[in-house]
Amino acid sequence: MLNFELYNPTRLLYGKGQIAEINKYIDKKSKVLIVYGGGSILKNGVHAQVIEALVGYDVIEFSGVEPNPKYETLVKAVEVIKREKVDFILGVGGGSVIDGVKFISAAVHYEGNSIDIVQKKLNVNWKAMPYGAILTLPATGSEMNCGAVVTIEATREKLSFSGEVLYPVFSVCDPMVIASLPQKQIANGITDAFIHVLEQYVTYPQNAPVQDRFAEGILQTLIEVAPKVLKDPTDYDAAMNYMWCCTMALNGLISKGVHEDWVTHAIGHELTALYGIDHGRTLAIIGPNLYRVMLETKKEKLSQLGRRVFNLNGSDDEVARETIDKMVEFFHSLGVQTKLSDYTDDGNRAVEWIVNRFEERGWVAMGEKKNITPAKVREIVKMSL
Repeated sequence: MLNFELYNPTRLLYGKGQIAEINKYIDKKSKVLIVYGGGSILKNGVHAQVIEALVGYDVIEFSGVEPNPKYETLVKAVEVIKREKVDFILGVGGGSVIDGVKFISAAVHYEGNSIDIVQKKLNVNWKAMPYGAILTLPATGSEMNCGAVVTIEATREKLSFSGEVLYPVFSVCDPMVIASLPQKQIANGITDAFIHVLEQYVTYPQNAPVQDRFAEGILQTLIEVAPKVLKDPTDYDAAMNYMWCCTMALNGLISKGVHEDWVTHAIGHELTALYGIDHGRTLAIIGPNLYRVMLETKKEKLSQLGRRVFNLNGSDDEVARETIDKMVEFFHSLGVQTKLSDYTDDGNRAVEWIVNRFEERGWVAMGEKKNITPAKVREIVKMSL
């Protein structure tokens, strides 16, 4: 296990009715900008709860943040903040809204061209505007981490950035919101969280048994609660555990002291940018085939996963291969298809397009062992068609 530093200052308000508590953590003199997406919070009662909690505050609103938030939209919110002298942001939505708020928070005080934050994947280490988050769609873990992903529409790039100053001051996770979500979004969220864990876990043995057991526990819980929450999103206990899995999958805990992968995400982001495929579904398309292509260097952890989570038996090679098949079976049980051809008739275009993008950016040695080359990426995408 590697040396590590653990830092996470986000206050998590977890459970039913916690939106009412947010006024304890926002200065009464603050001018608050509420940022949200397409308006689902107006229908499910969350917006009304937020407004009630902020009685007495000076509040304005900014809506229209897209799934896979666009830089071009977010800079408009930055202009509103500067014009209206806002000093606190409240993001109300899923991971896309919260990621968008992270960009807004970073861009307000950035002295250069704010597109640099995304295009240059900057480490945000300057003063950021404080913000809170109210989660309405469990998936990304953005409510308790300091990373974000933003899309630049003009160049069709979906890129990440991060910085310690970008942790939310607080985040509210009320599982009641899950009752109003479409089944497709719940399935996407489960898939996203599952792959988040795999990106940190399916590497090679690194003498980190505590992190491994945490990761395996999250995966097992997702497998257990998935059919329950998909069948009945009003099942509060199932919803609560599903939401907690999504938060724990990417709040930094299971990544401490280990090398990580994240190439499934890098390729998946390009599929979203090129075809508009839901983020979670791009991960289900790419992840299993990345593990097939990189089987020899990931075999030990894949077989460990198979034995501990899927209760498989056999040689390491046999169990590793069957584990990948079990992943695919799990995604299919959620209604998530795992071939690019399930989503587009134009899949062949992605192969060289993605390889060229990675080469242009200098992404030529990726993964936990820096052994995922453009040639491997080509093989992975071809296998995913």
